[in-house]
Formats: sequence, structure tokens, C-alpha cells
Amino acid sequence: MLLLGVIGIGAYVKIGLPDVGDPPDLKVDVTPERVEHGRYLANHVAVCMDCHSTRDWSEYAGPPKGNVGAGGEYFGPEMGFPGKFYSRNITPGGLGSWTDGEIFRAITTGVSKDGSALFPVMPYANYGQMDKEDIYDIIAYLRSLPAVNNKIPTREPEFPFNFLINTIPKSANPGTRPFRSDMVLYGKYLTMTAACVECHSQVDKGVIIPGTEFAGGRTFDLPGGTLTSANITPDAETGIGHWDMATFVQRFKQYSDSSYKSPKLGPTDMNTIMPWIMYAGMEKADLEAIYMYLQSLKPIKNPVVKYKKRAA
Repeated sequence: MLLLGVIGIGAYVKIGLPDVGDPPDLKVDVTPERVEHGRYLANHVAVCMDCHSTRDWSEYAGPPKGNVGAGGEYFGPEMGFPGKFYSRNITPGGLGSWTDGEIFRAITTGVSKDGSALFPVMPYANYGQMDKEDIYDIIAYLRSLPAVNNKIPTREPEFPFNFLINTIPKSANPGTRPFRSDMVLYGKYLTMTAACVECHSQVDKGVIIPGTEFAGGRTFDLPGGTLTSANITPDAETGIGHWDMATFVQRFKQYSDSSYKSPKLGPTDMNTIMPWIMYAGMEKADLEAIYMYLQSLKPIKNPVVKYKKRAA
């Protein structure tokens, strides 16, 4: 009986999940205003194009190079992922047969057109809390992209993650974008949209360890060494408590200078997964709001060593 129960549960998880409901009956008006705001969100805040493009890791911060939105970026066991995964083609070449409702469901719940669960390196739990209008703007932008035909390899999740992945998608819980005048609340919304907490926290098997949020310490194995995310709580000693707003904004904006070029890197030079070049396009007022929100957090003392070169 126990064996039959285990088999039954396994069959339900594999076949009956994810269960987030049908995609909404939705048609987004592709207006210039929606496309422009969607372009801003997808490239500089939610940074969808960070993963859904091919990044050049021979340069600092891996800037996207060509075929923007065409997918194919690889996430594998070498990087700590439970299998081999590839970002999807989100240009009309990949989404041309999708309805707007299917795109909305994928972004906000992590369920694909065919009902399968998307790999949660895309922070769809965060996107599911965004204002619907912002999601509509992103959809309008994706519809406006040049169609690129790019065949993406089939993913290969490892056991037991090939079962567990189906338990992760949840129904969307859309919020309302706060007024810009409430800088802390608006900054919280932007920080959630940018999913800063996903990298700037410690994790266990991909799940954030409670009490480590924004305090850094997550490690990423890169070809030349190990990167550790920074503490961005307002702890004065180990975080950004000693930063003023101008310093915080300039840390991003230095990469938007017209004279800036991503340096080429040697085999053991420090690199980062932080898409600085993309975040550099964020509006100054939005960066200021994020700063105000981060400064409102509880300070957590957590010293980190930013980068350790791999032994020769």
C-alpha cells in the first residue's frame, strides 16, 4: 500500500502539477507607450534580456551580444543547477504561436504554453506580484522585437528535480505599482521586480535561507573563480550603510558612461553575473528609490569575500 501511495503521489506531481489555472483571455494593445515602458522594464529593471540573450563572458559582467531575446543562455550543473537548462527564445520567433494570456501566465506563474513548469532561475514568483499593467507593457515590448529563429536545446533536469520542478509554480498575486512619491514603497516594488534578493541572500538547494535576505553570501562558480554576492543591507561595517545615495547611484551609472567599454578578462580575472551594463540604464530616480528601500532594511552583519581565484 505504501508503494502504491508513493507511486500515486509521484504520478500526481508529474502529471497533475503545476496547477495554476488556464491562461487569461487577454489581448494587449501594442502601443508605442507600452512598448517603450516594456523595453525599459525588460532591459533595465526586470532585466529579462539578461538571461534571454547570449552573454559574452569574456568581458566584465557578461554583456549581451547579438540576438537579444533569442535565448540559449546555458545554466548547468557546473554552476550549481540541478540539470541542464537553457533560456527560451522570447522574440516573436519563439512566442509567435503564443497568446498574450499564455505569455502573461508564463511570466507571472512559471507555466509554459504546454502546461510544463519553467525553471525558476526566472523569478516568476516576483513577477507574479507586479502590477498587471507593467506585465502588459513587457508583453507589448516582446511582441515588438524582431523575430529570431533560434532552436533551443531540450532541458535535462536531474532526478528528483524533474519531479520537484512541477511543485514550484504558484498562481499569480498581482499588486499595484506604488506612487513614486513614496520612495521606500516604490523602491521596494522595484527591488522585488529586479529580484535583488534572489542573488543577495544565502540559499540551500535553491531556497533562500530565512534571515539572510539581502545580506549577501550566495556563491557562484565562474570559470576563473568563485564569486560571492555582496551584503546590501545598511550594515555600516559589512554592508552599504556607509554609502550615501550619490555613491549608490554612481555605482550603477558608471557603466552608462558613453566612454565605458567592458574590459576583456584573463582566465582568473574577477567577473560577475551582476548585469551592471543593463542596470546602468535604470532611471536615476528609480535607483534612488531602491537605495531608500535598502536603507530601510534591518542591518545584518555579514562580511563576504567578493571573489576567490581558482587555484592553478
